[in-house]
Amino acid sequence: MLKSISTVVRVGLVAVVLAGCAGFTMEYPKPHGSETTLMPGWERYFALQWTAEPERGASRRLDGYVVNRYGEYAADLRLLVQALDASGAVVDQRIVWVSSGVGGFGRTYFDVRSLPAADHYQVFVWDYRLIQSAGLMR
Repeated sequence: MLKSISTVVRVGLVAVVLAGCAGFTMEYPKPHGSETTLMPGWERYFALQWTAEPERGASRRLDGYVVNRYGEYAADLRLLVQALDASGAVVDQRIVWVSSGVGGFGRTYFDVRSLPAADHYQVFVWDYRLIQSAGLMR
């Protein structure tokens, strides 16, 4: 009898914990104001090369590369892409995932589609995670 009460209490505690977690949502930080990165100093590790080309209609497409200047693999890499008008005001901005990470001293391709036509564009490394051992990737 005591054993079954203990089991019921455990199951009840698990249910309460799971119900509490159900209301929790993982929302990534979004840029606001003049914020362009979550990782100050990213320029030491990465270089960005890109061009903006016309796409169907009035939209634009950015094609480019993230170049890793550092000797460690960068995973979970996201970019902040901004479309700006002639006065420099942000017209549109997006955070986009780079589909693969980028190896040490390597580069990886990215593209961003369906951007609004704008006077010019900016691209920043929003965030990333460095993997310090190839053994962790297995």
